[in-house]
Amino acid sequence: MSNVLRLGVNIDHVATVRNARGSAYPDPVRAAKLAERSGADGITAHLREDRRHITDADIERLVDALSVPLNFEMAATDEMQKIALRHRPHAVCIVPEKREERTTEGGLEVAREENRLAHFIAPLADAGCRVSIFIAADAAQIEAAHRIGAAVVELHTGAYCDYHAEGKLAARDAELARLREMSAYAHSLGLEVHAGHGLTFDTVAPIAAFPEVRELNIGHFLIGEAIFTGLQPAIMEMRRLMDAARRA
Repeated sequence: MSNVLRLGVNIDHVATVRNARGSAYPDPVRAAKLAERSGADGITAHLREDRRHITDADIERLVDALSVPLNFEMAATDEMQKIALRHRPHAVCIVPEKREERTTEGGLEVAREENRLAHFIAPLADAGCRVSIFIAADAAQIEAAHRIGAAVVELHTGAYCDYHAEGKLAARDAELARLREMSAYAHSLGLEVHAGHGLTFDTVAPIAAFPEVRELNIGHFLIGEAIFTGLQPAIMEMRRLMDAARRA
């Protein structure tokens, strides 16, 4: 198993700031190119149904501008499938989506929608997209993702990060243990394992140390930290912490 840990930088919230004023800046594509130069191994962008941050035009420009892989996050809808099939990004990550949520609140319910999702992702895989499923660290969901033919599972780290921020250390450690166990289980089934959601400088190292995890996708914290330090230093520090945890 390769020991390389990739960093995917999510640039959604550069677009959030832009859209707050309805202006042309800050430009998420510019942020993506800067992330490339700062050590990102890929760029993640979530085209939501309500287009609250990333837009269709952003996706088109990212496909043309990037020299690293694009991870296209999307809901399992016919509209998003058509967009993905038109652009054929390197990776497609299927995420749950509710209009009223502020951010993705949990993992996708794969086990209850196994048949629909199997038929949904098949054309994407046939088109050459690497299909990832964003799920909770739960054995039933991992098994369902494996059965429907996903190549990758991305484990939701939000609860672990929330417990850390709230000082609930016993709950945090229990969630971390669950993430560790389920990373190993998913890997044992032949799935590539990614992780993300809510990771910060303070929480990234324990997840980065899991040998089965091949990629972390991090966005909101990096964009927030960029306000104070700049985007390039924020990404470089995250990269340093990930690499140090991996070596240890």
